[in-house]
Amino acid sequence: MTQAQHRIPSPDSTAAWHDRASLATLRDLYRAGKLAAEYGSVRALLSRMPRADLPAAGQLLARLDLEEVRRHVPDAPVVSVPVTGESTVAPVVGPLTAELARHGLLLDAKVAPYGSYLQDLMRPAGTAQDADLMLCVLDAHTVLGDLTVPWRAEDVEDAARARLALISSAVRAHQQAGRGLLVLNTVPLHRHVTHQLVDLRCRARLGAVWREFNSGLLSLAAEHPGVVVVDLDPLIGEGVPAGEPRAAQYARARLSEPLLAAYAREAAHIVRARLGRTRKVLVLDLDGTLWGGVLGEDGPGGIELGAGLRGEAFVEFQRVIRQLASQGVLLAVSSKNDADAVSQALRTHPAMVLREHDFVHVNANWKAKHDNLRDIAERLGLGLDSFVFADDSLFECGLVGEQLPEVAVVRVDDEPALHPGALLADGWFDLFELTEADLERADRYRTEARRQEFREDVDSYQAYLDGLGLEVTLRPPDESELARVSQLTLRTNQFHLATERLDVPQVADRMAHPGSYVIAVHARDRFGDHGLVGVLFLRRDGEVLRIDNFALSCRVFARGIESACVAAVLEFARDTMAKAVASRYLPSPRNAAFAAFYADQGFTPVGTDPDDPDAVFFRHDLRDIAPAPAHLRLHATFGPDDGDRT
Repeated sequence: MTQAQHRIPSPDSTAAWHDRASLATLRDLYRAGKLAAEYGSVRALLSRMPRADLPAAGQLLARLDLEEVRRHVPDAPVVSVPVTGESTVAPVVGPLTAELARHGLLLDAKVAPYGSYLQDLMRPAGTAQDADLMLCVLDAHTVLGDLTVPWRAEDVEDAARARLALISSAVRAHQQAGRGLLVLNTVPLHRHVTHQLVDLRCRARLGAVWREFNSGLLSLAAEHPGVVVVDLDPLIGEGVPAGEPRAAQYARARLSEPLLAAYAREAAHIVRARLGRTRKVLVLDLDGTLWGGVLGEDGPGGIELGAGLRGEAFVEFQRVIRQLASQGVLLAVSSKNDADAVSQALRTHPAMVLREHDFVHVNANWKAKHDNLRDIAERLGLGLDSFVFADDSLFECGLVGEQLPEVAVVRVDDEPALHPGALLADGWFDLFELTEADLERADRYRTEARRQEFREDVDSYQAYLDGLGLEVTLRPPDESELARVSQLTLRTNQFHLATERLDVPQVADRMAHPGSYVIAVHARDRFGDHGLVGVLFLRRDGEVLRIDNFALSCRVFARGIESACVAAVLEFARDTMAKAVASRYLPSPRNAAFAAFYADQGFTPVGTDPDDPDAVFFRHDLRDIAPAPAHLRLHATFGPDDGDRT
């Protein structure tokens, strides 16, 4: 082999996919004073920018006046994030600004003085620094700051236990105050600390003590549903330096800027999940992506898969994809190939990890890939903003990105060993908690295909509805279902009439509040169980029952379930002596199709929000309640003292 053949590609070898001129363009706009006015183009520039350039881009974006930017991009959501920590945390703001901007989000950061994190965590609810999400950045000084010289591993152990107890108490206070999501991190142990101990056994004990401390931090996420802990070890394991001695000594910046940039990327994924922007579907190319070679030229027996070093790398990539699929990620194919040859390869190749049954749909044809993606979205009943598309072709990635900007595009290059890193880099499928609904998602979409076949066999849509045998049950959720209820508020975008994002503690608080009702919507039919597909948040306000929010999964649209839910609420209100039911529609970028939903259910518009004329308030006087659709059976229980309304 030649020296070139022995060369190991750089992790940034997808540079052809990245546009190194993007940062220069951004700088030119900033110098010309046009960056705020041109902010609508920033997301596209950042999507083509190499990862190494993002912190510099973020520094420019963070200097802009937020209100001026909002005048030019009024629909961009603003994320308010207090940032606190043991040491100087301001360097995280630039990278976090860029990472959020990549996802169409604006950052409003509030940076606390270093060393104030315990006070910030224990601050009472209702203070100026409250926000939906707080970052608390910890470092080695969190444990080592109070040590005196000389010290031993036993001294560090005592300090670590005491500090963990303080942090646990502060986290408990933060969560009990209902101050939203809290993000912590594990703490790296630096070599210049370990090697101050010359006794190798003591040094090993120090390592064990440190890992126990980090394990305690990670356990806080299990104890508190409103806490997420970012593990820094995997980031450092990729070669990111943990610290820089001069910055640590002179600026009290004890985590390196590259590590803070990597942390910011993880934090942005958490924010994205918090706002319901997690993806559900991974659409894959085949040739050069799932296997090497060209199926149409090499045949099923000639593709690179299993045999040889590259063939083993493609197998490993398929194993990664199957791991994602086991946790509810839907897999599909969009490939320019002959359908019969693809089917044969997926069914018969001995090294194939992914088989036909692992995919909810396979589009192997000669159509444009963006058209295939639209077709898959229509078949699954999902928006394109639920999709990730992975391909090795720069042309195909560019075309899909241009035609379908809602789709997240992952460019994998010709080195299959780097495919897993490229796919996982952006945490597109990250969730706060995996639920039974996630695990059953693929089977439910396969069942949906049988429903579609039935739909095609009957003469009318009404005949289809009549033949489904649909049953809808409304009841308060069990404790085990709170994660799914929270997930519906976080991930539902289309039929989400007030678009409130609630984590598990907030859902539990709504349930515990006197006069409030959280009602889960379950559905099943002759083909199977849809599971928990919707949630209603109700509240007594004197003689009025208010529908504060209503969210329903897109999987069950247009089957009368939404109308049945409203009918049940109206009857419950009348039976419990309410004078009226009030509701509200708060607009979002994705729920415009349901702006007239309440009016269609017999509600009367009674006003708008002066600050948002698209937000409409409705009222139903309970004099004329339309029954639930006749094609379904409805069971409704609103509380322990409320009988089953069938």
